[in-house]
Amino acid sequence: MRLLRALMRGAAPGNIPQQVDFYSRFSPSPLSMKQFLDFGSENACEKTSFMFLRQELPVRLANIMKEISLLPDNLLRTPSVQLVQSWYVQSLQEILDFKDKSSEDSGTVQSFTDTVIKIRNRHNDVIPTMAQGVIEYKESFGIDPVTSQNVQYFLDRFYMSRISIRMLLNQHSLLFGGKINPAHPKHIGSIDPNCNVVEVIKDGYENAKSLCDLYYMSSPELILEELNSKSPGQPMQVVYVPSHLYHMVFELFKNAMRATMEHHADRGIYPAIHVQITLGNEDLTVKMSDRGGGVPMRKIDRLFNYMYSTAPRPRVETSRATPLAGFGYGLPISRLYAQYFQGDLKLYSLEGYGTDAVIYIKALSTESIERLPVYNKAAWKHYKANHEADDWCVPSSEPKDMTTFRSM
Repeated sequence: MRLLRALMRGAAPGNIPQQVDFYSRFSPSPLSMKQFLDFGSENACEKTSFMFLRQELPVRLANIMKEISLLPDNLLRTPSVQLVQSWYVQSLQEILDFKDKSSEDSGTVQSFTDTVIKIRNRHNDVIPTMAQGVIEYKESFGIDPVTSQNVQYFLDRFYMSRISIRMLLNQHSLLFGGKINPAHPKHIGSIDPNCNVVEVIKDGYENAKSLCDLYYMSSPELILEELNSKSPGQPMQVVYVPSHLYHMVFELFKNAMRATMEHHADRGIYPAIHVQITLGNEDLTVKMSDRGGGVPMRKIDRLFNYMYSTAPRPRVETSRATPLAGFGYGLPISRLYAQYFQGDLKLYSLEGYGTDAVIYIKALSTESIERLPVYNKAAWKHYKANHEADDWCVPSSEPKDMTTFRSM
């Protein structure tokens, strides 16, 4: 906390530490997909958005800033984490500058929109920069189970917070920033009211296939099945953010293709990747099945662990680079995108055969509600609690020699 306060004093004037303490006492207000949609399509009012965001953004920023301050001191001292902290401090200060300004002044409202766009662009590289900080910490100090558990807990919440803040920034800037994407004129901000799931999946496959062809000179085919039990014969459509779904399926296709190509390299015959899409009354489900050899059960959880990546240290140069290349963050971030609107992403593997990856998405926009971290006593205790020994026995690496057992 001392380091955070020092950063705050150096980055901006005023009483930012007190403001963080104040706004972190409030819980973020989660919005449903329907609320996002209704506001953008029926009541798109820049003044109303301005009034909501100048209150909500400080709450979301302050809540996660309080959790950043609970990280190990040596992690907070890494240059990359200090840079991320400075971005959050600067962005909070810029939003608070509008706290007492009149919403009736069109110049103020327009200036706020310009600030939102500036903040969104400033935070483009938050994920790889924070990842770089974790690498710097691991290289300098190593890692222990307790720290690994706390960092895993924090990064899931930090990146989920970042997704939610970016969602708000994107909606405001796309609706009121003066630019309409000609390729998607019917989108409400970043939301497609009739997101064609099959098209997004095919797009993700084709782009992953291009990478696979470039690296392996071949690629698995795609076999796609659809079942719309909710509206038989109708296209698979839900209210969703296409970029979120694309991120998930593109990552899963890359993993499935790499596993398939390497597992069947000796044969030179590559089994197809099967994708099944079903739409029911509550869930849209996407199951991707590969024949890439699978992974052992004990390694499944590691695939979602930020601290486990064995990839070589990548260079952070530009946000235009391949997303998350080299950090091993593709799967955990994809799961967060799925969970953000109350869905999920799960892996089921058959070692020696292949892996099924399943994406669950809420079919109803009223049930697709933001999942947001909140800073409270429970969160604080997670970082401060002493993790005691497991209350289950741990199997020894060698079986006990029963011939040495003596009865009492």
